[in-house]
Amino acid sequence: MEIIDLSSFKKAINSLNEVIIKYNENKDDLIVRDSMIQRFEYTYSLALKMLKRYFSKSAFVLENIEDMTFNNMIRTAGKMGLVSELEKWDNFRKMRNLTSHTYDENVAAAVVSVIKDFYDEVENLCENLDKKING
Repeated sequence: MEIIDLSSFKKAINSLNEVIIKYNENKDDLIVRDSMIQRFEYTYSLALKMLKRYFSKSAFVLENIEDMTFNNMIRTAGKMGLVSELEKWDNFRKMRNLTSHTYDENVAAAVVSVIKDFYDEVENLCENLDKKING
């Protein structure tokens, strides 16, 4: 298999972790909260790109990667031992779709409430991808 560079994904995950730590120090800091939501957005996007990249480079996925639905992609990743259950990822997707409405305090609070769990999931995804790619 062709080597897949995970460095940008790892940087995004580390960046998300840094802001989670900052946010936990002072949950009233709205600038840090908004930064955490933004880092969630781009880390989520990178996670999906890394899955697509892995699928396209591996011989395990035969369907057209660009035409895969989100659910098919996550189910396939689950069968390959890359991610946990679909329901978690479906919730992350819902929260990601809400991030354009973070001016609403209730929406921002809902998004923030899943970010630590999301961090744990993408950290696990990155480790699993690294093992599969680098042995």
